Amino acid sequence: MQTILGAGGAIGVELAKALPQYTTDTIRLVSRHPKKVNDTDALLSADLNNWDQVSRAVAGSAVTYLTVGYDYHTKLWQERWPVLIKNVVEACIQHESKLVFFDNVYAIGGDNVLHITESSPISPSSKKGEVRAAVDRHILEAVEAGKLDAIIARAPDFFGPIKDKSLTMNLIYDNMVKGKKAQWFCNADKLHSTGYTPDLGTGTAILGNTPTAYNQIWNLPVDTHAPTGREWTALFAHELQKPNGVQVLPGWGMWALGLFVPILKEMHEMRYQYDRDYFFDSAKFSKAFGYTPTTNAKAVKQTVAALGGR
Repeated sequence: MQTILGAGGAIGVELAKALPQYTTDTIRLVSRHPKKVNDTDALLSADLNNWDQVSRAVAGSAVTYLTVGYDYHTKLWQERWPVLIKNVVEACIQHESKLVFFDNVYAIGGDNVLHITESSPISPSSKKGEVRAAVDRHILEAVEAGKLDAIIARAPDFFGPIKDKSLTMNLIYDNMVKGKKAQWFCNADKLHSTGYTPDLGTGTAILGNTPTAYNQIWNLPVDTHAPTGREWTALFAHELQKPNGVQVLPGWGMWALGLFVPILKEMHEMRYQYDRDYFFDSAKFSKAFGYTPTTNAKAVKQTVAALGGR
């Protein structure tokens, strides 16, 4: 049995699609309202904030994937993530399940985002980053103590045919299909690596089914070319057959408008990911597995085609 906790989101769905290529195990999908991705999937409804239900979800799993994505609110993250990761790690130890944690790069802050590798230091420069750093440390401490076999699989911002929790899709795609200008934060001329969810799901499945990959941090496969915000907008404009153009919201504007638009208030502390280059390096993964990520242009083309954006 291989289990996905938080199976309903963009990454959970892409992971469920990819897993049958790499394992013959039954795939158990766990969320509040799970839906089958593959005909053979086993479904389990659970509240992952509850220890007993987390333990029940992990029981019998050779590998447990954690792909939960809470709503984008600092206070919610501060309340939910410490409890969730403690419960998941304890359940994996108790049931002798390996853990694969799908992580973002919020624990890496400031100028360390200029070139993000597996050896980039945990250096949070935001409240949400502090939450994710604590989550990472909890997993790494269990690994170092010999209690748990685990992988931290990191990804940058992402986009794809499932728009759930994709800021790139919200800022560019959603605005363009409404006939509005695409939006970007701080500086549209800085590089910004962005992952393609099918590649991220496939990469996570590969790692989870590679015994030698455990007890390491891995950057999931992302195109080696990092476009600028302006170049991302041009890629979507071409595929959507929409006018190219981008409205840039400066850092101070994010704060001011955040008084009226909650998501902008939440994004203000993350402006360091947009006011300088943000390059995500997945060379370790590509070299280890001979994997070539989907090019950005092809990924945008496939995303627009899947959503019928034209």
